[in-house]
Amino acid sequence: MGFLKPWHIAVLVVVLILLFGAKRLPDTARSLGRSLRILKAETKSLHDDDDRDLAEKADAQAGYQPLPPQQQHAQPQQPVTPPVDPVQRVREN
Repeated sequence: MGFLKPWHIAVLVVVLILLFGAKRLPDTARSLGRSLRILKAETKSLHDDDDRDLAEKADAQAGYQPLPPQQQHAQPQQPVTPPVDPVQRVREN
């Protein structure tokens, strides 16, 4: 069971001619074709960019080397005070 039968196409063509007129129909079809061609080209370029980005990331990962360990300077540890709840502090005063 096909969705589009020949009489569906005939009705569609008649409706398009009535809506746009016989003079505008070729221009409209040409504009639609150009738009679809541009959309296809942009979609392809986005897909190519994604492939290129993945290849660049793979190359960057292959040359990865960890940083050398840094020497830690001994700093005196300050005592850590627990955080004070502002509401509790107001109640105590």
